[in-house]
Amino acid sequence: MEISWIGALVGLAIAIALILFRLAPTYALILGAILGGFIGGANFSEVVSILISGTQSVQGTVIRIIAAGVFAGVMMESGAAESIAKFIVDKLGGTKAMLSLALATMVITAVGVFIPVAVLIVAPIALTVGHKMGYSKIAILVALSGGGKAGNIISPNPNTIAAAGGFDLDVNKVMMGGIVPAIFGLLAAVLLASILKYKGSKVTDEETKELEKNSAGHLPPLSKALIAPIIAIVLLMVSPVGTVLGIDALEAIKIDSLFILPFAGIVGSIALGKSKQLLDYCTAGLNRMTPTILIIIGAGAIGGLITASTLSAEVVRLVENIGISGTFLAPIAGLLMAAATASTSTGVILATGSFSSAILNTGTAPLSAAVMTHASATVLDHLPHGTYFHVTRNAMGMSMKDRMKVALYESLVGLTMTIVAIIWFGFIM
Repeated sequence: MEISWIGALVGLAIAIALILFRLAPTYALILGAILGGFIGGANFSEVVSILISGTQSVQGTVIRIIAAGVFAGVMMESGAAESIAKFIVDKLGGTKAMLSLALATMVITAVGVFIPVAVLIVAPIALTVGHKMGYSKIAILVALSGGGKAGNIISPNPNTIAAAGGFDLDVNKVMMGGIVPAIFGLLAAVLLASILKYKGSKVTDEETKELEKNSAGHLPPLSKALIAPIIAIVLLMVSPVGTVLGIDALEAIKIDSLFILPFAGIVGSIALGKSKQLLDYCTAGLNRMTPTILIIIGAGAIGGLITASTLSAEVVRLVENIGISGTFLAPIAGLLMAAATASTSTGVILATGSFSSAILNTGTAPLSAAVMTHASATVLDHLPHGTYFHVTRNAMGMSMKDRMKVALYESLVGLTMTIVAIIWFGFIM
């Protein structure tokens, strides 16, 4: 069974258009796959086969994300993530305020907390610091969002799991591959925030009083809050470190994130003295993962359509005819899909599910493709038709005008990471 590339392209375009018109992404993607299949020449039974094969191909990613929900739930609901953020800001506050805010959000995201949640966690602390130092809300959010983007490409979050799954890689390899671009992203966020710190509206006295009134109560001590992320990071890094150092015994210890993240979450909850709340944390974590899981199922459907079509071959032929290096196909796919869906996770899922074969057919190595696709998905994932834009705007109490200004600088942070990823993995490695 071979579907016309026109049907696959039209199906993808229909799915993106429906997402922009606010149809639930899962339904939009499945409907796009169905219509694209019919347009491409498939009959009813063939369309069903495309949907089934496509959704089956993403089940490995789905089960890993479900497992990651245990870890995410513990970190978010126990107060561990907030405790880590508060420590970083307290230690690096004052003259290093922008660095502390960006680093806090980066670390919280890097240990497995969703970027919107990371911003929500750090925002009250950031606004208090901003009021004390006289910094603008625009600068504060640039620091928070930029740091979050940097942390997001080195985290065991759904977007990283999807980037790894799309190119048949271990999650830890993709996480390590994102370290160099993430460092440059952090530096870009701090630099931009420092330039903007006195431009735009400031945090008011009334907002500060409201923050103090709503401030969290007892937070777990840092020593206990760090246990879960340290366990997760150490176990995830064992095999890659063994590869780098040439230690066969360590390299052979290949434990999947499917086992590591729930284990770290369970041990972390016990260390925090919250073992009785573990079931509640698991439920909360799964609830946060559910929207992403549903999107992945839809992305699997559209991916099945594209895999069954001649689109990948046509894309490679087009790239060769134009004379553009195949290296740029991965970042272009990540950037466009994330822009269309205004989501890092959905953008990566669509880019890898739809174009992974075409990207690899250009001769790009799987790790290079994964990191470049992942980094480029942070360039325009904050556009207003997505939830992140509005969640962060509300968290900061910003006007629409100021939030739109921040979007430009967020793109510059994402673009910095993308350029570094292209240079590092496309031409140096």
